[in-house]
Amino acid sequence: MFLQNLRAKVGARLNGDSEGGFTLIELLVVMLILGILAAIALPAFFNQKDKAGDAKAKEYAHSAQVAMETYFTDNNTYTVLETDLEDIEPTLSSADFAITDGDADSYKFEVIGSNANQKFYVQNVSGTMTFECDVNGEGGCPNEGFWDGSKAPVEEE
Repeated sequence: MFLQNLRAKVGARLNGDSEGGFTLIELLVVMLILGILAAIALPAFFNQKDKAGDAKAKEYAHSAQVAMETYFTDNNTYTVLETDLEDIEPTLSSADFAITDGDADSYKFEVIGSNANQKFYVQNVSGTMTFECDVNGEGGCPNEGFWDGSKAPVEEE
């Protein structure tokens, strides 16, 4: 009798007739591996919305720069209002930008990035262009603080 029961159990196991599944340890190991992968991958995606908003702000800054240079070509001065730039480049009407400094030979304006703390600046002083940003290392602003990849202009003595 014992031999028949043993033979039946072994035969059932080999045929796959018995119920089988994963052990608790196997399931915990799989969950641990998935948790580690998620912890590595997810932080890379958290900053993407800020980067996209900052890229949009940089594009508005570039459009405003082109409009400013176009205005200078037509009027031989950088003294201009935001509305004049919006007439030249209509997409600027949806941008959050402001001319912060300027005279006949130079200008500086700012564009608000993805959040109110991030501002991108374009400045032209005597033909030297600089592209600065406020919050270094966040969103679309590199650690150096210049979003076009350049460095600070060298002061002439």
